Amino acid sequence: MSVRTQSSEASGETVHRSGFACFVGRPNAGKSTLTNALVGQKVAITADQPQTTRHTVRGIVHREDAQLILVDTPGLHKPRTLLGQRLNDVVRTTWAEVDVIGFCLPANEKIGPGDRFIAKELAGIKKSPKVAIVTKTDLVDSKALAEQLIAIDQLGKELGIEWAEIVPVSAVGDKQVNLLADLLVPLLPEGPALYPEGDLTDEPEQVMVAELIREAALEGVRDELPHSIAVVVEEMLPREDRPADRPLLDIHAYLYIERSSQKGIVIGPKGKRLKDVGIKSRKQIEALLGTPVFLDLHVKVAKDWQRDPKQLRRLGF
Repeated sequence: MSVRTQSSEASGETVHRSGFACFVGRPNAGKSTLTNALVGQKVAITADQPQTTRHTVRGIVHREDAQLILVDTPGLHKPRTLLGQRLNDVVRTTWAEVDVIGFCLPANEKIGPGDRFIAKELAGIKKSPKVAIVTKTDLVDSKALAEQLIAIDQLGKELGIEWAEIVPVSAVGDKQVNLLADLLVPLLPEGPALYPEGDLTDEPEQVMVAELIREAALEGVRDELPHSIAVVVEEMLPREDRPADRPLLDIHAYLYIERSSQKGIVIGPKGKRLKDVGIKSRKQIEALLGTPVFLDLHVKVAKDWQRDPKQLRRLGF
């Protein structure tokens, strides 16, 4: 378990730590929800279907004694498309560069082949300490939770992973989220804050706006289009000739789908679904940017974009 080295902490001086932690786990293991709970605000999109995160979102947790920068990676999975392979490469690169790795395993699902696949990869990364995080504990009773904790301990022994900590949390019920931060901080190197106080993420606003639109677009169509939707914000410009006390930001965005047959699903009867996507995401965007927004959405077909390197580049992957 965690070993503390002699440092200025022992002499009673206060030490500031800063560094990067990354959450890994199967798709839908609760990584984004946990990132948002630790930061205290929505910086990563969450949805009921797996594989919603495509960008490495950094959430920044500011504390008096530390700054913890959370890197949220896509779920590692056996890839079936070029997009899938690119997402896996993002994960592996991230693991090699962070100070501590949090492996998220849901309390309500037995350890499966997907978890083992990730654990084996983690066993090969020697330098970063690894914390096993049991997520979604609000969904199980104490007996099931105890069994999961034992199974995770066992998995570590089997693969030669020494868990620095094993921590059960519920991001939704806000149980032990602060404790998790308390346990991650000592694993970070000593150093000054890397981001200004008040910054919660280093994602460009345009990327976050696109993610909020995509989250709204995925709601309710996950069975038909699990991740065939990409969103590109073409432009974000303040409307000219507006009085200073009544600004308006014009946002023009395209929702790209893979086939013409999916267009009707996204737009909905008489355009109702697309209108709902606009209303829902506009509220979130206005909260994020703190300004009224006019949102103009269009749906375009980019044939089989998940398998086409040229289109993947154009859509930002």
